[in-house]
Amino acid sequence: MSHGIHNYNRAFAVGIILNVAFVIIEAIYGALADSLALIADAGHNLSDVASLLLAWGASVLATRAATEKRTYGLRKATVMASLASAILLLAVLGGITWEAILRLLNPEPVAGGIVIVVATVGVVINTVTALLFVKGQKHDLNIRGAFLHMAADAGVSLGVVLAGVLIMITGWLWIDPAVSFAIVAVIFIGTWGLLRDSMDYAMDAVPKHVDLSGINEYLLGLDHVNRIHDLHIWPLSTTEIALTVHLVVDADSLDNDFLSNLQLHLHDHFGIEHATIQVETSRFKTSCMLDEHA
Repeated sequence: MSHGIHNYNRAFAVGIILNVAFVIIEAIYGALADSLALIADAGHNLSDVASLLLAWGASVLATRAATEKRTYGLRKATVMASLASAILLLAVLGGITWEAILRLLNPEPVAGGIVIVVATVGVVINTVTALLFVKGQKHDLNIRGAFLHMAADAGVSLGVVLAGVLIMITGWLWIDPAVSFAIVAVIFIGTWGLLRDSMDYAMDAVPKHVDLSGINEYLLGLDHVNRIHDLHIWPLSTTEIALTVHLVVDADSLDNDFLSNLQLHLHDHFGIEHATIQVETSRFKTSCMLDEHA
């Protein structure tokens, strides 16, 4: 686990350094070119730095040891960060959409070559930063939030370049807002998925990649297990899954390796990091207050 954290620390550090440097460059050239658009975009790109810091901070907090008050530690911070990233992304998309509507209603010439060159640099920097998180974003909502922020900005910068070149060739000012709308639509799809999954994780829903029916089938197929009850599966963080279950067995005692083998199988085959199993015997009347069939 520590190896993965080290890799993400490096990715976050590189991403933040690149984006801070780009913000400075964009602000300087914005002032030199007297371009309010570039200066405003430099301010917008500061939100990317904030999102990277948010995701990085959450990943660090998730490694903190448990305490008497927070018995699972601060793992849930990664879920809160991914939810905050999704909300921030939606706010950014709303701002881009509003600006595109204004430009559609009141077309204005797109600034010249300096803006296109700086936007091209933005495409490169944001794409490189996004690639730092492309592998981890498939399995970690917190990393997916960082990835989507950078991919979104790479898309916006690419839109600026394409729109600028096409307008210089055709003179059609409506191309600028049209490209913005297209980019917003593409990014919104990924952002909505991040928001939905983050809300599910925050509400302790079973993660969609967990094979719930397979777990039920496995548990019921164990030797001596008659039935199960009070099965709960929820995310401890954006990367760790917990499970609790009561097993009703037809034996008075079980081999000492029974629970450890069960936990190992749940980990290796279903990705359950933290499994807690309570064993009850069916040979005597059960008094478990959580058993609806008792």
